[in-house]
Amino acid sequence: MAQRYGGEFSPQNSGQPAPIEPQNRFRGQKVAKSRFRSRLLFVVPLPLLLTGIGELRAGDSFGMIAEFGALILLLASAWLVTEGLQAEDAYNARNVARPPAIPRKSFAAVIAGCGIALAAYGGMGQDLIPSILTGAIGAAAQFFAFGPDPMRKKGMEGMNEFDTQRVASAVDKAEGLLSETLQAAGRIGDRKLEGRVEQMAATAREMFRAVEDDPRDLTSARKFLGVYLMGARDATVKFADLYAKTRDAAARKDYESLLADLEASFNTQRTAMLADNRSDLDVEIEVLRDRLHQEGLRAERQETL
Repeated sequence: MAQRYGGEFSPQNSGQPAPIEPQNRFRGQKVAKSRFRSRLLFVVPLPLLLTGIGELRAGDSFGMIAEFGALILLLASAWLVTEGLQAEDAYNARNVARPPAIPRKSFAAVIAGCGIALAAYGGMGQDLIPSILTGAIGAAAQFFAFGPDPMRKKGMEGMNEFDTQRVASAVDKAEGLLSETLQAAGRIGDRKLEGRVEQMAATAREMFRAVEDDPRDLTSARKFLGVYLMGARDATVKFADLYAKTRDAAARKDYESLLADLEASFNTQRTAMLADNRSDLDVEIEVLRDRLHQEGLRAERQETL
């Protein structure tokens, strides 16, 4: 049978390592949810501004204060809802995560209820009890529209509490550095380079997920979660400032080379961690097979006896 020749000088084997396939920066990303409803919350209370001005012209100072106060409360509620939805998305994207420290969406519903009650009592002239009931209905409607905040730890069941807390804190810090890097990349003004930074970030996040799956990998990955990402952030900030002014081609080439090196390092570390996890799995499988084999021999002996 004919066989393909694969010598040292053949095109298929040039003696150089195969290039690492670039990661798709959208891999593992979920479709962004629509924020139309949360943005609508900023628009709905705006008529209170006009009615407050009308109360001012009519000389009703209490009505003006009530209208403007209700407007401020409702806008604050809309902002808290937006922050709560972002915190919930970050929680859902993680394998191991703690609930947000502040239940923003729940607080937003309470503040919205207070704003609606104040507008009904001071602006519309309702009695106190009906105004409170109106505010309670509005608060309940907003709470059910956007749902509750995450309140439970995720991915920490059956694991050592100390290790999972260390992993969660380390990944939180790494995500913060990565977010600062992406924000700095947005100032470069070059969509291709921004895409390269996003691609590197996607590779780094895949390593984050590997660490979350096995907290024992934190020790070997700590420099990647801290030192490397901090260096990437600082280099991105400095490059963005320089490139925005000079468009230096040499600096751009050096920065692209840095991104490629970082991506390759994160890929290598993630592969090493997965290989270690595979070795642990192989050991567990062999131990289980030996145990099943021994149990089978025992069963055979009992049947013969």
